[in-house]
Amino acid sequence: MLNQLNCPNSTLDLSTPQVMGILNVTPDSFSDGGKFAHFEHALAQVERMIADGATIIDIGGESTRPGALVVSDEDELARVIPILKAIKQRFNVFVSIDTSKASVMNAAIAAGADIINDVRALQNEGCLTAIAQSNVPVCLMHMQGLPQTMQDSPSYDNIINEIKAFFHQRIEACVDAGIARERIILDPGFGFGKTLEQNFHLLANLSLFRQFGLPLLAGLSRKSMLGNLLERDVEQRLAGSISAAILAAEQGAHIIRVHDVQATVDALKVLKAVTAHQKIAD
Repeated sequence: MLNQLNCPNSTLDLSTPQVMGILNVTPDSFSDGGKFAHFEHALAQVERMIADGATIIDIGGESTRPGALVVSDEDELARVIPILKAIKQRFNVFVSIDTSKASVMNAAIAAGADIINDVRALQNEGCLTAIAQSNVPVCLMHMQGLPQTMQDSPSYDNIINEIKAFFHQRIEACVDAGIARERIILDPGFGFGKTLEQNFHLLANLSLFRQFGLPLLAGLSRKSMLGNLLERDVEQRLAGSISAAILAAEQGAHIIRVHDVQATVDALKVLKAVTAHQKIAD
């Protein structure tokens, strides 16, 4: 049974869903752009998320929202590496770096990153090599197209089968490059090149990706799939985000990536308590 993820300096328990708190150190992220770009504000937010129950902090230095501008390697490094080092010095928490650049991966791994989270699934130049030369786990996300254009007209014949085929291909590429299979996490990429209907079909069938025998990461927090369904602005999507997180956990997600840590942790505790009693009844 899949119940742990081996990181360079510690083992992440996956026997129950873990909460990954989002730290965007960017000026233009869709939900909290600019809010934590200041160093001290970012550190204070990390402290809050850890106190609220986050076991992983995911640092992003480049927005991947639809239409987002490309960030240079130098700018992204300047945003993420200082805060990564500060977190590792001050807190006992797993730190993930959300990047698609080999230079940022290499620098982050050298600075103590525990996980690399790549929306491009190591398809950019040098990324497979960067991970292969390390011992950090990597999250491979599915995305149709690029952030700048991914929501223009996403189209699939069978979204589940096409994402499965993508994962098979990327896992094979990783293994061929020397990345052990047990270091891989899979993320189906909610909101990345998917329509409203496709996103909810994906959530309803998330359990089908358990066939890979690898940890699953689900990132649904405050996304437009919730806003469009509920007709809510970003700041009014908490109930929708919590509902989606619980549905993802019930479908087998091991890591839930969220903005609202405390509420998500509380909801997962309720789910865990109920699940424990279901097992007793069985």
